[in-house]
Amino acid sequence: MDPIELKDRLASSLLSFPVTHFGTDGAFNAESYRRHVEWLSGFDAAGLFAAGGTGEFFSLHPDEIAHVTRAAKEAAGDTPIVAGCGYGTALAVSIAREAEAAGADGLLLLPHYLIDASQEGLYAHAKAVCDAVGIGVMIYNRDNAIYKADTVARLCEACPNLIGFKDGSGEMGLVRQVTATVGDRLTYLGGMPTAELFAEAYLAAGFTTYSSAVFNFVPGMAVEFYKALRAGETATCETLLKGFFFPFMKLRERAPGYAVSLVKAGVRLKGFETGPVRPPLTDPTAEEERLLGELISFAENRAG
Repeated sequence: MDPIELKDRLASSLLSFPVTHFGTDGAFNAESYRRHVEWLSGFDAAGLFAAGGTGEFFSLHPDEIAHVTRAAKEAAGDTPIVAGCGYGTALAVSIAREAEAAGADGLLLLPHYLIDASQEGLYAHAKAVCDAVGIGVMIYNRDNAIYKADTVARLCEACPNLIGFKDGSGEMGLVRQVTATVGDRLTYLGGMPTAELFAEAYLAAGFTTYSSAVFNFVPGMAVEFYKALRAGETATCETLLKGFFFPFMKLRERAPGYAVSLVKAGVRLKGFETGPVRPPLTDPTAEEERLLGELISFAENRAG
């Protein structure tokens, strides 16, 4: 897909990151993963991100990322597939090229590994990935990869295929400076954990979309929330926040990594053979899965 076409497509509706499925042997379960991606593609999502943060990018072997990307592309129909990319620059460039060869329509450049970096270092890192491929690239602004507005502007000038800025920092002052500086040159994606909790603030800052983790297992309700948000239907948003998202946040806060583990558990509860999360993440307890099941019932009852 042409980078500009992808940019416009991603800005048009909700986005999500399918979890990566593993078998009982711990290896990638492509068959179950394809079934899940095919199911998700039947809902109103503008794009799906293969091997992203919710897809346990950080626990995948670099060689697995292209396999996950290819399986997603095979199952997604007309839905664009954006592949995760990251680590140090040399490895990120290699992953980027392999994902492009596997059919990815775009890339999400996750934060590099371990150390902090200067703005010049972040610029060189992101530019190397953009230069290595012909598909669209989005940078993920979070943790140790915080891009200042002038760095983003420089990248926009140097990299025609840089199409998006995803924020997981929650630093709204910085975020607003980026959107004011760069304008509609990029698509802006909200990327805080359980993004619906922050969606109203990001919409006011110029973000038209966000990545919904819960779309993995309650896609109908996730789309309902997004459409209500964009239509200004505050009462609907508040009903869903109180009935689902605030209790989900409380459950998520029980253990580090549950922003991923609970989502994967939710997909299992929907009947998909996801397998467990990989270490260092841990799966929820039976009691926590029971509570999660109650939230799924709330979402499904709304869908009728």
